[in-house]
Amino acid sequence: MPRFVIDCERMKYPNNGLYTYCSELGQTLLKLITPPEELYFYLPSYQETVFSDQAHYKQKLWHKLWMPYSKDIQLWHTTYQLSDYAPESPDIKRVLTIHDLNFLYKPNYKHRIAGQLAKVQRMVDKADHLITISNYVKQDVLQHLNIGNTPISVIYNGCDVKSFPGFNDPLYRPSKPFLFTIGTILPKKNFHVIPRLLEGNDYELIIAGNANTSYQKQILKEAALYGVQHRVKIIGPIDEKSKYWYFSNCTAFIFPSIAEGFGIPVIEAMHYGKPVFLSNKTSLPEIGGDLAYYFENFEPAYMRDVFNKGMAHYEATQPMEALKKHADSFRWEEIGEQYLDIYRSLIA
Repeated sequence: MPRFVIDCERMKYPNNGLYTYCSELGQTLLKLITPPEELYFYLPSYQETVFSDQAHYKQKLWHKLWMPYSKDIQLWHTTYQLSDYAPESPDIKRVLTIHDLNFLYKPNYKHRIAGQLAKVQRMVDKADHLITISNYVKQDVLQHLNIGNTPISVIYNGCDVKSFPGFNDPLYRPSKPFLFTIGTILPKKNFHVIPRLLEGNDYELIIAGNANTSYQKQILKEAALYGVQHRVKIIGPIDEKSKYWYFSNCTAFIFPSIAEGFGIPVIEAMHYGKPVFLSNKTSLPEIGGDLAYYFENFEPAYMRDVFNKGMAHYEATQPMEALKKHADSFRWEEIGEQYLDIYRSLIA
């Protein structure tokens, strides 16, 4: 009987994109597989109940040296391009999802790029099928890695937004209309440029996500330059109910990331019909399409002009239904079917 294993080892880090990707893909595939197909998960021991009582293999640190699990496995899906974990058996078909090659663009990271590329290349060399989460990432892969004759497919991430009608108790309740952003608070997210949008208005800015302490200080220092630090709230990680509340009630969603393989929060904001303001970097124009507003640079006066004109255009055109329709095109069920088609093709 076909047994597919999804590597969910990265779920050891909650409240980030890879956790959500593994969780949503796993839950979707559980609904779609058909007997005699079996779906197993490779999980850290403290996350082994995340898929209820679904069959799984336990991740151990020493598996980096030797992976004991190979018997009865027909396909192993590595869900992270820099994973250290995978069985070596040549009889097991391998699928590799590449989310990004963002390390290529990190400042002060040039001394590590060759090593990181070599590590991803080793994973590519072992794969029977490659998947990237955007055309932008695919082009990065084709430019910087040698994929030989290995098939490569683009499968966008899904986004099935959870709603909690009637919920009205967010982690932090703004006292004014507010702008919202969410993500792991690291320099690549470029969140420190957002406070300059608060000059000349009375908005609050809510930033949610796991915080890097030094970068959090940089954001607040930038806010102080414009005298708006009292209106910038960095609230840390939030649960799904609070996230629902902030997306539902924000005036606009701001996401000026400069290194993004996909950008699920963009789709979440569009689901609620909100105006979204993005950088024009990496994959974001591909995901936001012509319904988003873009910062081509981050000069303060220019950013404020883009924001003000974008808000005026949004109010004049009322594109809420178009935004929701665009968001609804990223459905996990359709995406899960694309993954299953690849799994099945490899073991046919």
